[in-house]
Amino acid sequence: MSSIIGHYINGEWRPTAGREVIDVLDPANGRVVGAVVAGDAADVDLAVAAARAAFPAWAATPMAERIRLVEALAEGLERHRDRLAETLTAEMGAPLGFARAAQVGVAIADLAALVGAARAHVEREAVSNSLVVAEPVGVVAAITPWNFPLHQIMLKVGAALLAGCTVVLKPSEVAPLNAAIVGEILTEIGLPAGVVEIVFGDGAGVGSPLVAHPDVDMVTFTGSRAVGEHVAREAARTIKKVALELGGKSAAVILDDAPVAASVEGVLRSCFANTGQTCAALTRVLVPAGMREEWETAAVAAAAHWVPGDPTEPGTAIGPVASELQRERVLAHIRAAEDDGARLLVGGAEPLDLPGAYVRPTIFSGVTPEMRIFREEVFGPVLAITEYATLDEAITLANDSDYGLSGAVWSSDERHALEVALTLRTGSVGINGAGLDVGAPFGGYKQSGLGREAGSRGFEEFLEFKSVMGAAGLAETRRDAAP
Repeated sequence: MSSIIGHYINGEWRPTAGREVIDVLDPANGRVVGAVVAGDAADVDLAVAAARAAFPAWAATPMAERIRLVEALAEGLERHRDRLAETLTAEMGAPLGFARAAQVGVAIADLAALVGAARAHVEREAVSNSLVVAEPVGVVAAITPWNFPLHQIMLKVGAALLAGCTVVLKPSEVAPLNAAIVGEILTEIGLPAGVVEIVFGDGAGVGSPLVAHPDVDMVTFTGSRAVGEHVAREAARTIKKVALELGGKSAAVILDDAPVAASVEGVLRSCFANTGQTCAALTRVLVPAGMREEWETAAVAAAAHWVPGDPTEPGTAIGPVASELQRERVLAHIRAAEDDGARLLVGGAEPLDLPGAYVRPTIFSGVTPEMRIFREEVFGPVLAITEYATLDEAITLANDSDYGLSGAVWSSDERHALEVALTLRTGSVGINGAGLDVGAPFGGYKQSGLGREAGSRGFEEFLEFKSVMGAAGLAETRRDAAP
């Protein structure tokens, strides 16, 4: 493959000569680390046509064979784990150890959970007086973000493949190089040509024509709420199925019997890991008034361990944000919080003595619901502390958001924590630091999105269900693949 990467269409890498390119920059130093072709509507047409042509044969492929190939994909990720981690560090700034363990490790775990769901899947079953048949939705447009790029590719592509769909993948133009390695792995494992296409480019050049394409049956998108609205509007013109995983402004509720040290450690880890560029990050923390000073003191002390540095160096806790543009967005949020009267405890907008797109891990206190920092997603390492007087107030504050993606509750009484968790209007809640479970459904309430990813629910997003009335007794219940 040349230093400029072309599209992967119908099992082949397309020529790059004479094409416009998008340079991929290392956010730690601004250097060019690669380049991809800037796609356009003609490239989208070629990719969709290849996926449409490949769909009938792939949909008819036995589940056992689909599982074999997805397991081979997971093995390929493991085989290329170090290379993938180094690539992710170079293109989006995740510390190398985190990239290897979390960025790549979670992607491998995603596929294992999806394979488990596919093994348990019932293709045909009698329901009432009907035979209900699960069928693949068709050609899927998968549009993925730059913050956990490989994880999101595997959640969408892995589930779609197991369901019998073909896929046109548009990875983020900020972090596309890991997707090129995925294309190599798909060739290595012998995935039939046309089953997965990879088209590089930006939203205007590739995303919009892909979403609007009449031969695309479903769009699955992860990204901002604003772009998600645009995707939904465009897809609605042809009544496509849409799955959206959008933003979050997730709250951690610290109950009055919660251990301070453990809750501080857990909240900061959620907020600061991946440089705060996690849609489910706990970026608001609600603390009892009587505990606030103790919690703040512990948080300031713990924040000292989150020192920004070179993401290629062992032991670096936090790297740069993914781009200079993202850095400016985060700094604008920090300045707005100061202007709104939030009390800065640590961090702030002062530049660091580092050459790249770095931001100081920042904690504000005295945050009220009227402030933008309480409501708007920052997508950077910025935590907002709000105190509450009663549990009812805490629950009200937690639910006082346009978003509903994630949340958390800390308490020494797990049953009490569960009672509170069940009152939160959000797609997932962690109790006492419990983190992402790739076997459970992940997605949001309210403006955090539509549909679910991961595990059996994520697998089912890529299926249509046909009811054949009067046929319940004409066929046996059947699984696609033996466990």
